This record gives sequence, structure tokens and C-alpha cells, in this order.
Amino acid sequence: MDAQGVNWKDLAVCVAGLGVSGRAAARALAGRGARVTAVDARDDETARGQAAELESHGVTVRLGDGDTLPPGTELVVVSPGWRPDAPLPSAAVAAGVEVYGEVELAWRLRPADAAPWLALTGTNGKTTAVRMLAAVLSAAGRRPLAVGNVGTPIVEAVLDPTYDVLAVELSSYQLHWSSTVAPFAAAVLNVAPDHIDWHGSLDAYAADKGRIYAPGTLAVANADDPVAARLAGASPVAAFTLDVPRPGQLGVVEGLLVDRAFVADPVREAAELAALGDVRPFAPHNVANALAAAALARAFGVPPEAVREGLRAFTPDPHRIAHVMTVGGVHYVDDSKATNPHAAGASLAACESAVWIAGGLLKGADVEDLVRSCAPRLRAVVLLGADRDQIARALARHAPDVPVVDVAATDTGAMDTVVTEASRLARPGDTVLLAPAGASFDMFTSYGARGDAFADAVRRLPDPPDRPGTAR
Repeated sequence: MDAQGVNWKDLAVCVAGLGVSGRAAARALAGRGARVTAVDARDDETARGQAAELESHGVTVRLGDGDTLPPGTELVVVSPGWRPDAPLPSAAVAAGVEVYGEVELAWRLRPADAAPWLALTGTNGKTTAVRMLAAVLSAAGRRPLAVGNVGTPIVEAVLDPTYDVLAVELSSYQLHWSSTVAPFAAAVLNVAPDHIDWHGSLDAYAADKGRIYAPGTLAVANADDPVAARLAGASPVAAFTLDVPRPGQLGVVEGLLVDRAFVADPVREAAELAALGDVRPFAPHNVANALAAAALARAFGVPPEAVREGLRAFTPDPHRIAHVMTVGGVHYVDDSKATNPHAAGASLAACESAVWIAGGLLKGADVEDLVRSCAPRLRAVVLLGADRDQIARALARHAPDVPVVDVAATDTGAMDTVVTEASRLARPGDTVLLAPAGASFDMFTSYGARGDAFADAVRRLPDPPDRPGTAR
């Protein structure tokens, strides 16, 4: 029996999915004496190699069938992304068998002296904010690790005594399959329509995000996002805003990030945390990420100077409003990670005049509000991907005078065509912005591959004939 009161020995557990987190869960359970059967719909060379590794740990592996619940199963652990209506978890629920996600399993496996969790979720900005948080914690002399939906599987992290605090990024999928997780402090960055095809509705999606606020968790709220603020409840410990903060909030005053929550007298005092220029890449939504990270760190007792040092030391991940180069006075920016309308809108809000490259898999999201709000900023639009017609219809309604180029090609040279058309439409001072508002899997293996294709196509652009030696 472990510190959480669970006796794993001889428990019949089915681990669904042989991804990174699934394999970590299977190894951890087998190490505690559970009888583990891992299942996966794949039966290719990669899956067989993963199966062999797990079998060396005493795990039974069944490939080519991810739908059937093994007989005698007493617990199911699903990898992130398994829909609630998938055959295997549905069969488990019908049979009265409990279903965990990897995060729930990690919470139950953690030792009594485990590192506390500072957790965050949101439609957009999770990875950036959690890495900012880890950088701030490091600057304060702590030994943090960013985990959850990034990096090291959380099942492995909770069992590693090297770290004294975990900065945990949680997706709505992971939270859906969690029931007892209770972080020390938690924040919801924002909530906007995304993954509606998985959750079934915006309300269900938001409710799963709200699971991050467990009884006893110090709640950090986004005062600028009504849905996220509602999820935090009536009495959050702190809130963050892009406006001048009221007592109990972190916000922005005359170019500074300031704290009026974690000070001795929030009515009369404010702690200066950092300058706006310390936030990279600079954009309003990224300032909100920094404020959320700062709030979680301050809730954990981190001093103001560590927030400043951590934000200055933070290195942004690729494909997040990353400047590729400037050609002929036109700025080319890769925000391929903007895989939903909310993220694309935040990116466009940072541009005065944009040639917008958009399209992909919208995952059931509506683009009407996005197009309506960004229309005044659009010089032109170049569309690609499976759901580009939906964006085109919204543009026809809300931005009828904006030129639109439809690129139907899906071959490896399609991005060169897209970038060439965008460069033709752009004027000096414009930003050609890849902020697709959709997932990449219709044309690319990942949003990273899509961003790389964009950057490579930009680098192949010729110098304008009347502007030799253009800055690259």
C-alpha cells in the first residue's frame, strides 16, 4: 500500500495507449506489483519495439486491438486524448471499472513527501506560461521541473526526488480523466472554444478545465476572461489582469508588471515584478501568461526579484509568434502554434496591419467572432488547409473588401505558394503572420512541421528587385 492508501499489488490494470505517458504509467504500475496489460490499436514496427520494452518490465502487451477491455480488469489508465466515448473506456464505465488518466495516476502514486504542484491550464498559452513559471522558480533557487503536457511524463516526475516543486501544464483531456488531483496553487489562463469535437460542448470543455481548482487549492483567476474567472469561484486567492490591478490582483502599471496580491498591505502596497520589456516574445497575451506564472510563483512564496530574473532568463519555444525575418520591409512571423481561433486572434491583435495565413483543421470551432474582430487589421488573407472554406465564408461576411487568395494545393510545395502569394500582397510595414486558427494534421505531421515549412519558404523568397540587400 502506498502513501495514498492504494494497494497496487496484483491489481489488474489495463493501460490504454503506448505513447510516452502510457508507457511510463505501465512501468510505474508494474514496479508496484500490479498485473498490467497494455493495449494499443497499432501493430507496426514502432509499436512492437515499444511492446518489447514494456514486456521486459513484466507488462503484458496486446497490439492491434485498442477497443476491447481485457477480462478481469479492475482499473483502466488511459493516455491523454482518449475520448470518453471510445469503446474501451466506455466498456470500463459500463462494467463499473474506474478510469484514470496518467495525471490522476501520478497524483495517487506520489510519495508522502512529494514535491508540491503549481498547475495551470487554458485554451492557449499553457506551455509558455509553465516554462515561464519554471524559469521564475529556478531564479528563486528552487529545483523545479515543467511536466504534465510537456517534457517528462508526470508519473516519472513525481517519483524523482531531484525536484522540490513541479510546474504542471494540464490539458482539458488530462483534467477530464482526473478526480482527486489537488495542486498547491492553480490557474486557468483563458477559455475559448477548442476541442469541442472531443468534449461535445463548450460548457463541458470549460467544466473539465475547472477541475484544476480542487478543494484546498489556492485559486488564481484571470480577471479579464469571464469564463475562466467564473471557474475560479467567488473567492480566488489572487487574480491577474492586463489593466491596472486592484487590491488582490497582479497587473500592469506604466510599463511594469506589479503585484497587489501577495504583499503585506494590498490596499496601500504594490511590488514591482518586472518590466514589460522583460516579457518575450512581447504580445498582450504573452504578458497575461507572464502574470499568471508570476501569480503562481508568488503564491508559493517566490520574491519579486526572482520573477524579474526568471522572465529575463526565459527562452521562448519555437513557433510561438517567432520572428523569422524581414524582407523588403515586411515582417514574417511564425505562430503555427495558434491552432484555434482564440490563439490566432491574440496573435492578430499584436499586428497593426497583417497578411494573415490561415487554415487547417478547425476541430468544430467557430471563426465568426475571430474574423469580425480582426477584419480592420487585415491587409489580405491567404488560405490553406482542409477547413479554409469556413474561414473564407466568414471573411466574405465580415471583411468583404479584404483580398483573399485560396491555395488548394496540399503537396510539399504548397507552403511556397502560400508565402509567395502573401509576399505579393504585403506592403512595407506589414506583418505576414502564420496564425492558422486550426490544427496542422490535414497537411503536416505537427504544428512544428507547419511552422518550419513556413520559415523555410520565407528564407527562399528573393530580395525585392528594387530593394537589393534587404535585411534578412
